Amino acid sequence: MYKQSIGTQVTGDRTRTMTREELIKRIKETAYLEGDFILRSGKRSKYYLDKYLFETCPDILKALGEELAGYITNDVTLIAGAELGGVALAAATAMETGKNWVIIRNKKKGYGTDKMVEGVLKSSDVVLLVEDIATTGGQVLEAAKVITETGATVKKIVCVIDRKQGAEENITQAGYKFESILTKYDLGIKDVD
Repeated sequence: MYKQSIGTQVTGDRTRTMTREELIKRIKETAYLEGDFILRSGKRSKYYLDKYLFETCPDILKALGEELAGYITNDVTLIAGAELGGVALAAATAMETGKNWVIIRNKKKGYGTDKMVEGVLKSSDVVLLVEDIATTGGQVLEAAKVITETGATVKKIVCVIDRKQGAEENITQAGYKFESILTKYDLGIKDVD
């Protein structure tokens, strides 16, 4: 028996661990905080979606891996996640699909191999780049730039939650395809910023 999928595609005969409504409820009850917050973009917000709170819950992470796997097309050869929030999502998606994955660093670490990409990224790769929460898209655009500088292709950028504060516009204007599993409106968050 199938549960209602929240992704854009259902592949094979897999059943989902959560319905869309269950996932929305779990993310909101786990990661939605109210207060006065400064976001990575520098913007202030009266709410915060703490990605680490939902990404460290195995049931939510598994469900997100399943949903992100639905965005894999036949030509995608690799999954990428930007440090730090995209790492768990890329790993969960890789475990669901059996595809290799890489970590895109925010900056070189200054020791060891001193690479921006951890794992194997080839110029021939077609990459699904996963992101946790998109506000303006700044971090994921930096990661996309690192990927394309190697000669690889970013097929699509998919985030878990779009805060609807310019990420989609900025990402598509930069020439990438963008989708989100959820938006702040799906979580019942009104325009309060």
